[in-house]
Amino acid sequence: MTPVEVVVIDRDNYHLFQPMLYQVATAGLPTTVISAPIREILHKQANTRVMLAEVTGVDVERRQVVLRGQLPLSYDYLIIATGASANYFQHPEWGEIAPSMKTLEDALAIRSMLLSAFEQAELEPDEEKRRALLTFVLVGAGPTGVELAGSIAELANKTLARDFRHLRPSLTRIMLVDAMPRILPTLPKDLARSAEKQLRHLGVELHVGKMVTDVSGEGITFGGEFVATRAVIWTAGVLASPAGVWLGTEVDHSGRVKVTTALTLQEHDNIFVIGDTACVLQGGKPLPGVAQVAIQEGEYVAEAIQRQLQGEHISYPFHYVDKGTMAMVGRAYALAAIGRLHIAGLIGWLLWVGIHIYNLISFRNRFIVTFQYALNYLTYQRSARIIYHTPDGGKFKREKHSHSM
Repeated sequence: MTPVEVVVIDRDNYHLFQPMLYQVATAGLPTTVISAPIREILHKQANTRVMLAEVTGVDVERRQVVLRGQLPLSYDYLIIATGASANYFQHPEWGEIAPSMKTLEDALAIRSMLLSAFEQAELEPDEEKRRALLTFVLVGAGPTGVELAGSIAELANKTLARDFRHLRPSLTRIMLVDAMPRILPTLPKDLARSAEKQLRHLGVELHVGKMVTDVSGEGITFGGEFVATRAVIWTAGVLASPAGVWLGTEVDHSGRVKVTTALTLQEHDNIFVIGDTACVLQGGKPLPGVAQVAIQEGEYVAEAIQRQLQGEHISYPFHYVDKGTMAMVGRAYALAAIGRLHIAGLIGWLLWVGIHIYNLISFRNRFIVTFQYALNYLTYQRSARIIYHTPDGGKFKREKHSHSM
């Protein structure tokens, strides 16, 4: 194999396992079990160098990556996988009020918001204000919104109900809102109906086919109705990183870079774009922004570069193999669509848990999460109920226009 030097640039020093991020947000898991230091993951790769830095641009003519506060870094091959952020649909100001759930900072902010709402409601004498504090609205009924809604319902009605002396579970209101006509549009309709039934069983109100028109510190307006709340969580849509601007190339409506069937730029076959940053068409439709797509793209690009270094070219275009779609809907209930096989309930939950624990980075994390799941299943206890206070009042912010790579 041709000797190469691999440089990994990231503005965080850890790899994050996003499918379990909602469980950090709802106090089910600590941050350390779904993340791992990048240097630790790659420590056996002697030809790999890790840089903690922020990318602010790419000079394609000079073949250099532009870094904040550092000298540019030259490259022979460039792989851009800078992910995506929340899409507030031309209302960026809503992001100051309604956190999304893409990063550890987001999850910790949501967790603090949820737990603080109960603490404040415990002390609030005014019934109307108390109801507003205990009203939680999630915008976006895809897998993230559904999983988060179910987990918040169990946190409120099972875990916290036992710990507070002056709160009744009946005061808690959890609302899941989406402009689409049904929840979980990426899952088959029969599984979506099963999810609706389970969410209603958990006490979640479903408001589909309703567009959000305003979000403020006092509440949210959707479908012409105003709901007083202090807790809005945004799980609707994504907006790609500014990689398209860096590269000066064509992007789709979500800012994703349009790539060839070899996952390269049309004009530069040494620049690859993958994951949520890329718009990859298959069957005339863009591939979804899910982990399996990114993993398969990464494997394809690695093989393509290896072949180019050996003076060859990869002979086939990238083709995504769908291994199935899953979603958790509360304790001991999950959905799975694997080909023609549709599963809902406890078996789906066991499948979800098994697959996701297997895909965690280290044996230590797998062991801790397995133990934590068993404890949560038996006792409804959430071990990570810590409120973090930050200098900006609990809101976690990061630079919007620079990304890791």
